[in-house]
Amino acid sequence: MQLPLKATHGDPASTVVVVGLTYDCAGQRFTDADLAGFAGGVAGSLKKTWTIIDPVYGAYMLGTHSLWIERAMGNPIAYPETKRTIEVVCSMLKSSAVCWMAFVVNDVDLTAFEESRVSLDGEPTVGLVAKSALAKKP
Repeated sequence: MQLPLKATHGDPASTVVVVGLTYDCAGQRFTDADLAGFAGGVAGSLKKTWTIIDPVYGAYMLGTHSLWIERAMGNPIAYPETKRTIEVVCSMLKSSAVCWMAFVVNDVDLTAFEESRVSLDGEPTVGLVAKSALAKKP
């Protein structure tokens, strides 16, 4: 796994982390059929150091890319008084699998994360999280 980005903002701090796994490094190419398993594994790995409460899941498209999302409340196991909204968003790109993770203290920072502009494999720049990503299905 590579960590191409880690950013913090504010006090108390909200944090955004991006992790990626190139297919060359993994020794295999992942497809959208692997997305839920890969993303669930990344989100599940947080349980080693975080208490995760009431996760909700969704799936959506940005251009030609499928994305998987989980949002939950949580706190670091070592610091139970430190509450955060945790959001994990993952996709399979042409050369790698990537996940964006946010650990935010307020709705303003969550909105900033979700509206962060991304270009996936050279497609037009869009907000990272579609408005309907976590909408309940009828």
